[in-house]
Amino acid sequence: MKKKAICFAILMILSTSWILAQNPNQERLNAYKIAFFTKRLNLTSQEAEKFWPVYNEFQEKKSRIQQERNQLNRNFNQNISAMSEKEMTEGSDHYISLEVKESELSQEFHKKFKEILPPIKVIRLYQAENQYKVQLLNELQDRRQTRGSLN
Repeated sequence: MKKKAICFAILMILSTSWILAQNPNQERLNAYKIAFFTKRLNLTSQEAEKFWPVYNEFQEKKSRIQQERNQLNRNFNQNISAMSEKEMTEGSDHYISLEVKESELSQEFHKKFKEILPPIKVIRLYQAENQYKVQLLNELQDRRQTRGSLN
């Protein structure tokens, strides 16, 4: 059961990053995200002024790590049958190093968020991130169902 939960969480993260990368309406999506988070966090104007640059930096760095990990996964999927054991070991080691790097990044920015926001809003930030991902995935699923029923 624990493995299923971990796999689901990884799938959600990868799916969300893929959705964001593939979406031509990135600006509209970013505006929606800002409104979503601002409402959930109930940011004051002073908090928002400090929070958004730090959060955007965090998301940019996290996105680069996720893109590298996605590229690594694509490489595994396309070349696994031709890879040597050494290449597989190096690739899996690199994959885990990216996971560690992302965790370290989260720790680093958690400290920064605590300097900007009160503890309740830091917790709400993490809740809002999960809620936002779920909402995006639900909307994507609804769109697919709507398109399927039109055909």
